[in-house]
Amino acid sequence: MIQDPNVKKVDLKLYMASRRELIDKALETYIPKESAYPYVIHQAMRYSVFAGGKRLRPILTLAAAEAVGGDPASVLFAGCAVELIHTYSLIHDDLPAMDNDDFRRNKPTSHKVFGENMAILAGDALLTLAFEVLSRPENLKTFKADILLSVIREISLAAGTLGMIGGQVMDILSEGRKEINANTLEYIHTHKTGKLLLASLRAGALLAGATEEQLKAITDYGTYIGLCFQIVDDILDVEGTTEEIGKDAGSDAAREKATYPALYGLDRSKGLARELAKKAIQALSGFGESAQPLREIGEFIVSRTY
Repeated sequence: MIQDPNVKKVDLKLYMASRRELIDKALETYIPKESAYPYVIHQAMRYSVFAGGKRLRPILTLAAAEAVGGDPASVLFAGCAVELIHTYSLIHDDLPAMDNDDFRRNKPTSHKVFGENMAILAGDALLTLAFEVLSRPENLKTFKADILLSVIREISLAAGTLGMIGGQVMDILSEGRKEINANTLEYIHTHKTGKLLLASLRAGALLAGATEEQLKAITDYGTYIGLCFQIVDDILDVEGTTEEIGKDAGSDAAREKATYPALYGLDRSKGLARELAKKAIQALSGFGESAQPLREIGEFIVSRTY
């Protein structure tokens, strides 16, 4: 992978652990306690949010702010909002009417623990909470209203039918179809997964006052790395174990989903993922040391095993 020898590497494991701690503390303040009435819905919400995710999307929000010279802590609320949306999507993805998965992050899925009705409502509640967090009045003490509105719009579009939901729709419609072409497959992956990853990055950059040039570079990085992430997910579903990936391995093939290994084979899929990661890192060439976490997250995404 490309690295500038003049830029000091970061300890990515330590970096991500420290950011996860910040994010988890913030999420604790946003989600009602399990003792808040009605108890079961808050128990279900917290069960899925604190089930042990990587927190990649909010970490990207913080890293993007840092890359353009901003204060990562100041954009925590936006990163947490994206994580709430991401978690809602996972709860709904796992439902019997969707992917029908029994495990997520090596734990029983929400509907297995709380029932389908409460799982649906927990997802709905997390999505709603995300926009309450984004629109809190205290955010206006730090950011201008027009910037906050832009970020809310970015995230809304990324989560809706022109983004994540659109990708999920095409993912469902493509199951079992043998004639899926490369354009449809790329649409599914860039929308189902890539759009929310990209919005995470753009939100952090926008809130941190990125210039147009900086925002374009962050956008290019996010576009490449979002597709790379989902291709690697496809590969892990073939090569990983249930214990490694935290959910049922081989489920994509069992449902005849449209995936990169199914269309291109494993070797070419791995090559495409590496090329996308390389392009993502090259997109950050105009940044110095401040963007090093983003570069190394790019390396982590293409080489991850979970």
